[in-house]
Amino acid sequence: MTRLLFLCALLLAGPSVAATSDPVATQTLSARLLSATDGVGTGTTVVSAGLQVDLAEGWKTYWRSPGEVGLPPQISWEGSENIADVALSYPAPERFTAFDIENFGYGDQVVFPLTLSLADPGQAARLTLRADLLVCAEVCIPETVDLTLDLPQGGAPDPESAALLSDWIARVPVAETDAGLSVERVHLGQEALTLALRADPPLQTPDIFPEQGAYAAFGAPEVRLADGGSLVWARLPVLAPGEGALDLTLVDGARAATFTPPLSATPPPQPDQHQGLLWMAMFAFVGGLILNVMPCVLPVLSIKLASAMGAQGKSTAQIRAGFLASVAGVLTFFVALAAVLIALRAGGVAIGWGVQFQNPVFLSVMVGLMVLFAANLVGLFEIGLSSRTQTALGGIEARGGLRGDFATGAFAAVMATPCSAPFLGTAVTFALTSGWATTLGIFTAMGGGLALPYLLVAARPGLVQRLPRPGAWMVHIRRVLGGLMVLAALWLVTVLAGAAGWTVAGGVAAAALVMVAALALRGRALPIGAAGLAAMVALTVVLPAAAPTPAQVSGAWQPFERTQIATEVAAGRAVFVDVTADWCLTCKVNKRLVLDTDPVARALDAPEVTALRADWTRPNEGIANFLRDNGRFGIPFNAVYGPGAPDGIPLPEILTEAAVMAALDRAAGP
Repeated sequence: MTRLLFLCALLLAGPSVAATSDPVATQTLSARLLSATDGVGTGTTVVSAGLQVDLAEGWKTYWRSPGEVGLPPQISWEGSENIADVALSYPAPERFTAFDIENFGYGDQVVFPLTLSLADPGQAARLTLRADLLVCAEVCIPETVDLTLDLPQGGAPDPESAALLSDWIARVPVAETDAGLSVERVHLGQEALTLALRADPPLQTPDIFPEQGAYAAFGAPEVRLADGGSLVWARLPVLAPGEGALDLTLVDGARAATFTPPLSATPPPQPDQHQGLLWMAMFAFVGGLILNVMPCVLPVLSIKLASAMGAQGKSTAQIRAGFLASVAGVLTFFVALAAVLIALRAGGVAIGWGVQFQNPVFLSVMVGLMVLFAANLVGLFEIGLSSRTQTALGGIEARGGLRGDFATGAFAAVMATPCSAPFLGTAVTFALTSGWATTLGIFTAMGGGLALPYLLVAARPGLVQRLPRPGAWMVHIRRVLGGLMVLAALWLVTVLAGAAGWTVAGGVAAAALVMVAALALRGRALPIGAAGLAAMVALTVVLPAAAPTPAQVSGAWQPFERTQIATEVAAGRAVFVDVTADWCLTCKVNKRLVLDTDPVARALDAPEVTALRADWTRPNEGIANFLRDNGRFGIPFNAVYGPGAPDGIPLPEILTEAAVMAALDRAAGP
């Protein structure tokens, strides 16, 4: 909080020239000094500065505890003027491998915050700093850079440097209580370091960095999460014993804490992960069940309703088989989706719930399928079965047979992914941060929840017989349901326009109209439908996609810039972040019912609040990293930051006026 108030004071003035030194470049890095102000204000005793190091591709430098090998940074400030002391802080490190040995440090860029204590407050100062850094890739090279930063008397804050410093200061580990951590038990034996911690909010992908003197070395941690991430158990092998107190640094995305725990005589027991997995599977099941009433699934349910209306003349066994086929379609899609996400995660690709709706080819296929279903519902063609299939099914008079029922279930599962529901975000996050078996189990439970209505009808096929008797009214109902499918297809065209531009979307829409005309004239579904889908996919490849454009915002909203969060909070303002996308129907419901209505809209437009909107309609690595650092893998995601909540207050997937207003009040601080 002290550093936050300090930066807040710095940002109250207007802009000025950049407060930086001349950069010094070598073969492996470029370094410079920067300051939050371009001078020393009246009565100032402490100046916030930083040592910025930009590393060449593939090169790394080290943390204060480098791991098994390496050297930490060393600085000296001999020859400085009016500088009594320089305190160097270390942002949270990352784990990397050099020469098959795990080490702790930084890649790409790092800014080491410097606190300059002035000998004569309020007077001009000069920082002459020498930094000795060891940088490694295939080889290790010691680098020395000499930098000078002049701070004349007077001056004003430099917002650009202050924002960069604020970002890196926020990465410096805090005390465990400030990070919401509580130590349960820590044991250090001859062979292993074992610990158990409680966390609120829960942890997602924690890493542990132990320190115990100059010669201690520990292996990579084996981490197990329980109670939905609220309990973390970790075991680290002791590679080389150390001396003195044991310090632990826990890093979980943007959250980091350093603490010196008391040691216990016995190691903490391993948590019962099966209990945590059972709860997450239950969350996934309930979330999948709720998806049945979300707007993204309703158009697909119309297909099944039409099928049920035509099933009244079938036997109980035939009705049961059809609905069980739909259950199989739902479960098959969720298992396949889990397998794809596991493979993408293993390949280092950013993953998330519903991200396939960022893919123009996928969207064009979905538009084609929607149009085909709509054409079938309004009677432009009928899907018949081969004589062999009809014989095998005992002469079932069905439109689509079991294969059609299976496809209906799979299609419902596909259309569920642009929506989110209560419990679903927690379950998806747990699944995507766990092993492959857990990921598969959670997604299967989610599919079971979505398939439950079909399963209930399969268990009680007599429910279908309670529908009104077939008649002319069924034709009108089918046309209404077909209209719903057309509306869904039009919505997907607008999503495609957001992902690839209106040139591609218009071409796909034109191909869909040609396909409908051909179906109306000839009535043959398979060849015409296959040709139409192929044409739509070809158009997404051949037509030039529009270049990504900044998010279209209006009113109180500004385009999302992650660095702006720290800047606005340091200036004493609350920040509301809305991560949304054109394909996210839950996001649109949140906007319509909560964010765009008073009193929330009026609160977001207030001068003391900054509203940032992150558009994830297209792939965006910055937004994906922001979600991942906050332990989320799907949208909507909304969070509120401010002087009273610098680390952010995450909001539930389904927003309410009360939740948003309470978070804004809490973030504003006293």
